[in-house]
Amino acid sequence: MCEFKIIKKNDGSQILEDIVILSYTKNNELLFKDVLGMGESLDSALILSVNTLNQRCEILEHPLIKDFIKIIHDINGEQIKKSDIENFQKKLEELKGTIN
Repeated sequence: MCEFKIIKKNDGSQILEDIVILSYTKNNELLFKDVLGMGESLDSALILSVNTLNQRCEILEHPLIKDFIKIIHDINGEQIKKSDIENFQKKLEELKGTIN
């Protein structure tokens, strides 16, 4: 059985180990479970890579990820609303304002 170390790409730190299940919750949170079924979640994170040879999973955390995943789910389920896109655009504009 592969048990993964979870590495945070943002800073290279290992945040979890012995993880056997990685999935997203209905609220688009990234969920990790170990061999005992104990779980932890990250509010707004994306799986970047999974390597079974070295048993590592790299994730990226950012506040925009959760909103982005929701938009993609809503588009695929044909439930997207203009207001969802406008709210996401507003967050992107706010981020753009912080960049030189």
